[in-house]
This record gives sequence, structure tokens and C-alpha cells, in this order.
Amino acid sequence: MRIKEWIFVLAIAGLGMMTANFIGFDVAFLDSLPGVLVLLGIALCAAGLSAVIPLKLPTVAYCSILGLLCACPISPISGFVIEAAGKINFTAPLTMVGAFAGMSISNQLKSFLKQGWKLIVITILVMTGTFFGSLCIAQVVLQLTSAI
Repeated sequence: MRIKEWIFVLAIAGLGMMTANFIGFDVAFLDSLPGVLVLLGIALCAAGLSAVIPLKLPTVAYCSILGLLCACPISPISGFVIEAAGKINFTAPLTMVGAFAGMSISNQLKSFLKQGWKLIVITILVMTGTFFGSLCIAQVVLQLTSAI
């Protein structure tokens, strides 16, 4: 993807995150703007690094590494990064990720259905197992920490 396309997609994602943060968690657009800009800046730098560095790592790996480096205590910008990103609720970006994932597989639904009914059953079982596995882990951790 070219840089203009990345900027366009990230701008849409940023608007979506700010909207989800506003609607779901009553955080004003101007309050969440620095955090969104930090997150999108990290994502844009990660996209650039994945194009330049010859290692075959996915962009999300570069994004994670950059985010950790920006927020680590030895970073001179860690205070700003943590404070700005702290105003973005964790589920606001997830709303956009879910929307993008749904849009990306919606145009491939016919090829998915051509794989046969067994793949659909396996998909349902994997999704259900993942949900219940996460549920069990969350229940145990919340009980061990006396949160519930």
C-alpha cells in the first residue's frame, strides 16, 4: 500500500476510534485526539518500517515494538504517550478492528462457503471454544485478584 492509502485508512480509523470513544465512553473528541494521533503515528511508522526493513515481520509486529519503545520508561516521550493513549478506551480501537474485519471477509463469503459445510462447523467450534476459553481464564483471574 502506498503512503497516501495508509494515511487515508488511518484517518478513517482515527475518526472511528474517536467516535467510538465519544459514544461509548463520553470522552470528548478533543480529549481523545492526542491519543488517537499517537496511536495512528505509531501505526504509520510501523507501516513504513515494514516496507523498509528487509525482515518479513507483519506490520502489527512493528507496531507492537514501536508502541513498547515509545511507552517504555527510558523513552523521553513515554509520559506523553502513556497519558495521551490512556484517554483512549481499549475497546474503541477494537470496534474499528471488528468493523474492518467484517468488511474484509464480507466480499469473500462465497469462496468461504465453497469450502464446504465442514469448514463452517469447524469455524463455529473454534470461535465458541475461543470464547469459552477466554471466559474461563477471565473468571479465574478475576477471582484470584478478588475483583469479583
